[in-house]
Amino acid sequence: MTRIAVLGSTNMDLVAYTARAPGRGETVTGREFRTIPGGKGANQAVAAARAGGEVMMIGAVGDDVYGTRLREGLEHAGVDTDLLHTAEGPSGTAHIVVDDTGSNAIVVVPGANGVVTTLGPGEIAAIAASEILLMQLELPLSAVVEGARAARAQGVRTILTPAPVQPLPDELLDHIDLLVPNEHEAAELSGQDEPHAAAQILLRRVPEVIVTLGAKGCLYAARGGEPVLFEAPSVTAVDTTGAGDTFVGTLAVALGEGRPVAEAVAFASAAAALCVQKTGASTSMPYRSEIEAEAV
Repeated sequence: MTRIAVLGSTNMDLVAYTARAPGRGETVTGREFRTIPGGKGANQAVAAARAGGEVMMIGAVGDDVYGTRLREGLEHAGVDTDLLHTAEGPSGTAHIVVDDTGSNAIVVVPGANGVVTTLGPGEIAAIAASEILLMQLELPLSAVVEGARAARAQGVRTILTPAPVQPLPDELLDHIDLLVPNEHEAAELSGQDEPHAAAQILLRRVPEVIVTLGAKGCLYAARGGEPVLFEAPSVTAVDTTGAGDTFVGTLAVALGEGRPVAEAVAFASAAAALCVQKTGASTSMPYRSEIEAEAV
């Protein structure tokens, strides 16, 4: 099994479903509300565990009822939570509106995630014992930089999802092996709207880039090679929440198993396609047997 450490956020998703998202200053009526365990870090951890990885979650939850439920959800998925600390105060929350096209708009309130500003000896040891470190940007940047530096020092492969998008310092990117932005994040980071152009700019800072393009698939680019566009499976999306995290978590497992990039992307794309056909983030993530059946 691929050993994966996830340094990232754990949030409770507060999801409202409505025919269309409200405009500025507008109120609309929703048809359903759900609370679903989420957070980009926890989502990637669940996706990787369900895809067959041995996963350790590094982060924090609050001492509220959400914190208890978030921890239980990770453990139920098979994720090791020994390094998921409990902090005083509320857990992180994500306030999500999903419309009838499956598109979403999200406001994240960090809560306990905001206390993870540095890593202790246990966290450093867990990263060193892993084959891959997954990171996002919903924790304080200082902790993300420290995790990436620790991974590089031990020869652990690093994968970063640059969301929520923000300027990325060289002290972080110097330790990243694979950057996985969506097309909007890639444009923001590179100043180029066209994905191929954006990828080439980003390759000046990291060795490999995968720009996810939603229903259009993804673009893989590496230094010294020709970019490759991989198509996504054709499905009808019900809810795209968590699709990117499903892709990254599953991709990490496939790459850790030594699969070639094309095969790893196909495996991850199949998982993401299954995810968008159900509602919710972590609740919609497929198991390995489902992914293998879809990826055939």
